[in-house]
Amino acid sequence: MRSPARLRQDAETLAGPLPPLLAAAEHLAASVMAGEHGRRRTGQGDQFWQYRPSHAGDEARMIDWRRSARSDDGLFVREKEWQAAQSVMLWLDTGQSMEFASDKSLSTKADTARRIALALSVLLTRGGERVGLSNAGLPPRAGQVQLMRLTASLAEDQSAAEYIAPELRGVPARSRAVFISDFMGDLAPVERALTRAADRGVSGALLQVLDPQEEAFPFDGRTIFESVGGTMAHETLKASDLRDRYLERLAERKAQLQSLARATSWQYHCHHTDRPASQALLWLYGALERVH
Repeated sequence: MRSPARLRQDAETLAGPLPPLLAAAEHLAASVMAGEHGRRRTGQGDQFWQYRPSHAGDEARMIDWRRSARSDDGLFVREKEWQAAQSVMLWLDTGQSMEFASDKSLSTKADTARRIALALSVLLTRGGERVGLSNAGLPPRAGQVQLMRLTASLAEDQSAAEYIAPELRGVPARSRAVFISDFMGDLAPVERALTRAADRGVSGALLQVLDPQEEAFPFDGRTIFESVGGTMAHETLKASDLRDRYLERLAERKAQLQSLARATSWQYHCHHTDRPASQALLWLYGALERVH
């Protein structure tokens, strides 16, 4: 298990080059990475955003009379930028299935998930957002101290169970959430969690993390399949005969996750551990913008 300091360093390195990438991406053009995380939306705040023509129903106190006096086009309202800090709750699958890596050159799914989750926390914290961790019952807070709490919690040992269910512990109503897992276990708990989240106005993103071997199923001949926790095993003399059925079920699982996300106004994405973690991080950051 990596030390909290090493995990923090890896996440900072991963998050470091992303602000310019985010600024270049069309779906994040409205974001401001430096200082307060302005959303370029109308709302409560201290920073001026724009003037707009007055509409029927605008109160007299909302009208900027000085600006209106300089124009022959009617009355204008002075709008401020939406700057309220938002809460983002993370949940990471700590089951034994996440400890799988098909090659020594690859990170386990768990290590990949931790690095992405912490890097996302770094970016959100820089933007003035509040971040929490439902696994540890860590409520959303802002600042560097909270980042260290997240680091320590994410560096803890995994669960003894093969698969665990998503938790909504401490997730505020009308906030955002991120679930990171391989989602290879029973989908019923995932469906229940997303339904409860939707009922409370919580939107968010599902990030499925898979090893490339789990996607390709490159097995042939006699093969013994054993779960990481050692609780399940299956032997076959012709692994190739299982390939089509396995790939069909994996595609079905992805389709189910996409359907669940769509039905609850969440976002879904699949990331493979042989791909740059920055790709998943960029997607997650953008997904949180889209589901707000």
